[in-house]
Amino acid sequence: MPMNTATLTISEFAERLASEAPTPGGGAAAAVVGSLAAALVAMVGRVTLKGREKTPNERPEEEYEQLAAIVEEADELRAQLLKLADEDAEAFERVLAAYRLPKGTDEEKARRREAIQRALKGAAEVPYRTAELCYKVLELAQHAADLSSKHVVSDAGTAASLAEAALHSALLNVDINLKAIKDEKFTHVYHKKREDLAREARVRRDATLAIVEDWIRPEA
Repeated sequence: MPMNTATLTISEFAERLASEAPTPGGGAAAAVVGSLAAALVAMVGRVTLKGREKTPNERPEEEYEQLAAIVEEADELRAQLLKLADEDAEAFERVLAAYRLPKGTDEEKARRREAIQRALKGAAEVPYRTAELCYKVLELAQHAADLSSKHVVSDAGTAASLAEAALHSALLNVDINLKAIKDEKFTHVYHKKREDLAREARVRRDATLAIVEDWIRPEA
């Protein structure tokens, strides 16, 4: 039966992750961590918007609108990342199924090789999509840190740290599948894309943490 991560408790997901079963694995875990980062971004926005009730004129109306948009997008990303946790597990199951195909004749061997390569490409593409969504969470975390109440700015920093860690973890799952893929054009494209994304993510995380630390650093 396909996994439905969104319906599992944290304890249930952790237990499945700790089991001897091959799925869920690192790619699914990365997606779940990314969803938690998105949830934190949404919380930062909601808490800051809640403060509007006490001090409605504290900031320009445009900033409240930006925060509302951040909350909405963060909620969408949270749901999408949980779905990707399931897709990641399903993609790896297809890899395992391809390796189990018969290989008694030359024809069977050829079909098996083709099925394996097709499944490996899918298993690389899913965690890359996870990494892309985690980068979007990083962008939102930076915007949220800029606009947040000082009481929750550390949560924006936590969201950025989690999102970058999830992104990097997802890319490790891209890498291990690329290693077994024979299509050089495919692997070249994804190696370039993943390097660019990883570099941009580090810059985004560091920029967000700089905002956070500027707020919470003890005064000299």
